[in-house]
Amino acid sequence: MVTVWGRATSSNVQAVMWACAEVGLDVERIDLGGSFGGNDDPEFRAMNPNGLIPVLKDGDTVLFESAAIVRYVAARYGSPTFWPSDPAQRAELDVWAEWTKTTLCPAIIYNIFWTLIRTPAAERDWDNFKVQVTKTGELMTVADNRIGNNAFLAGDDISFADIMFGHVPYRYYTLDFDRLPLKNLQDYYDRLIQRPSYQENVMVDYSALKVD
Repeated sequence: MVTVWGRATSSNVQAVMWACAEVGLDVERIDLGGSFGGNDDPEFRAMNPNGLIPVLKDGDTVLFESAAIVRYVAARYGSPTFWPSDPAQRAELDVWAEWTKTTLCPAIIYNIFWTLIRTPAAERDWDNFKVQVTKTGELMTVADNRIGNNAFLAGDDISFADIMFGHVPYRYYTLDFDRLPLKNLQDYYDRLIQRPSYQENVMVDYSALKVD
């Protein structure tokens, strides 16, 4: 049994849980963080001294940082298409996984999601928000071009890179703001939302996080 600590509404936890589901792992998830608290419990801090979620325990292996966890799950349990054995092919996909984590996620989560969901309406900077929406659209256009006519980032098969990137469109398409009409990206998202593993682990109602 693999154990994951973290609340279901966390996008980082969602990526880890989705990765585990895609490779067929049986996972026990323990609510922690946010309204559940527990981040500063000594037992949890012993696993992650930063006190952040998610944390994964697989036997004697204990890991934190969602991207590292996804890579571990993919490398240990994934198929050759999910985690390519060829270093060059794997690195090409890892470029998009890393780009998502360092460039795309901050743009959407911190500039779009946090403005609309985590910031009181009276404190929202709408002029800056419009600038951030434009920048996010440019980033999503980059992703749209990468996807092209392919089903997934690696072509016909889903891979670890799709886990890192694919959980982002859920918030992108369910938040209330003007988006560019990017057909490849929309088709990609439409494919993802048909997957039971995506529905269960990524399409989680985040309305409880909203600050009025």
